[in-house]
Amino acid sequence: MKLTEKQVLDQFDAVTLRQLRQWVQSGWIVPAQGVSGPSFDDVDVARIRLVCELRRDMNVNDDAVPIILALLDQLYGLRRELRTIATALSEQPDEVRRHLKQALLSRSGQRH
Repeated sequence: MKLTEKQVLDQFDAVTLRQLRQWVQSGWIVPAQGVSGPSFDDVDVARIRLVCELRRDMNVNDDAVPIILALLDQLYGLRRELRTIATALSEQPDEVRRHLKQALLSRSGQRH
């Protein structure tokens, strides 16, 4: 579901229109751009909630927020890539999976 700025602000007592627009301008939140302005989806709303929690509950300052967001983006990106690799590997023949498992174990210093 897509939300307007006003609909998003209705969900967050502690966020002002100025803050929301600043976060979008800073790239912390990246809504789709519609003909009537920014359009926020569930991921955008979750990210706004995260920014609020970082700033309010964890007392993270504005200089650290983009660093944390970038690290989280990297983490989720790596998880997506690993999931893709795991799916591709699960589709391989048993012999290929066995060889790969042995290669991974030998690189990690484990022997089985």
